[in-house]
Amino acid sequence: MLRHARPSRHSRSAVASPLLRLASAALLSVSAFGAAAQDKVTFLTSWYAQAEHGGFYQAVAAGIYKKHGLDVTIKMGGPQVNGMQLLTGGQADFIMGYDIQALNSVEKGLPVVTVAASFQKDLQGMMTHDDVKSLADLKSKTILAATSAHTTWLPWLKAKYGYGNDQIRPYTFNLQPFFTDKNVVQQAYPSSEPFQAAKNNVPAKFFLFADDGYPPYGTTIVTMQKLVAEKPDLVARFVRASIEGWKSYLANPAPGNALIKQDNPKMEDDQIAFGVKRMKELKVFDGGDAATMGAGVMTDARWEQTYKFMVAAGLLKPETEWKKAYTTQFVKDLKVMP
Repeated sequence: MLRHARPSRHSRSAVASPLLRLASAALLSVSAFGAAAQDKVTFLTSWYAQAEHGGFYQAVAAGIYKKHGLDVTIKMGGPQVNGMQLLTGGQADFIMGYDIQALNSVEKGLPVVTVAASFQKDLQGMMTHDDVKSLADLKSKTILAATSAHTTWLPWLKAKYGYGNDQIRPYTFNLQPFFTDKNVVQQAYPSSEPFQAAKNNVPAKFFLFADDGYPPYGTTIVTMQKLVAEKPDLVARFVRASIEGWKSYLANPAPGNALIKQDNPKMEDDQIAFGVKRMKELKVFDGGDAATMGAGVMTDARWEQTYKFMVAAGLLKPETEWKKAYTTQFVKDLKVMP
């Protein structure tokens, strides 16, 4: 409107009305754009909420995903949940995965790909009584292992230390056999079975397989190859935010813990604190290559080690295109230093 024009009150209203409508429309448009900018993402964990999932919960609680333009919903896994099936069926955008699972899936022709590793070490290990000095000392022990162990870590352990098949007994997720027999050792995770042993005043040791050379990464992020091809920016933002979430969680876990307990009310404060303490001590997030290359990093050499172990153990066909199971494009320049 020109400054020298002096329209009547009626004409000013007539002009102002459409301008107000345009302004309102513009505000609605900005609001809609802001909502659209938050890409909705569903992430499925591998088990009930616990400290070992803390970085993802922290990224929600502390607004880290939001800062990267993501509206993330975390869904818990569990004993009856097939994460890979839900991922390939479009029910999740990302899942918490495992190298051996990813390689087996690629062998079957499933178009999945690992895009980051939360931990440089897999969390699987062995709990023993306090008289055991190393994993090499178990040849005379009874080893309790779940069915899944026979297609993951047990072949590696047997090949490395020469354990016999006659030593292996089923692990039923009941700790009483361990508590009552000092000759029994059993599979364990650092924050679970050792915590229960301590609460029952049973002196125990924990040996992380990764510290003896077990090659897979831990708590990986897996998605579909299609998402990587069509929305690499979204994948990059999810990876960065998740790794930043882990760094934040290990520095101050309180926000993430509140959401963990909300999803899993059975998870008590002392067990979460024990889990955080053990992850720090074992340097699963900031050890290995992460110390110099940044958290979340993966290397061709490490994946090749897992591929070779699986082939040698008869767990994977040699002709499997193992490099399809992962990509380093989202972590090689991430540089989130722990």
